[in-house]
Amino acid sequence: MEIEEVIATNVRRLRNARKWTQEALAEKAHLSSRYVGAIERANVSARVSIIGRIADAFGVEPAELLKRSRPKVRG
Repeated sequence: MEIEEVIATNVRRLRNARKWTQEALAEKAHLSSRYVGAIERANVSARVSIIGRIADAFGVEPAELLKRSRPKVRG
């Protein structure tokens, strides 16, 4: 999975967990909703400063947006 896809997955997961729209996240991160949508579709490579603004909006460390999910092991 490319890093853009990792970021897209994490942004979408965190946004949905908070029941925010893309517009709400965009407002909190001082971005356009079109740009948030592009990030969630992995259509853009977000700069580090943008990742920081999104992380701040969520109240998490930027590294949280870069974590790859681990597949669940069935026992």
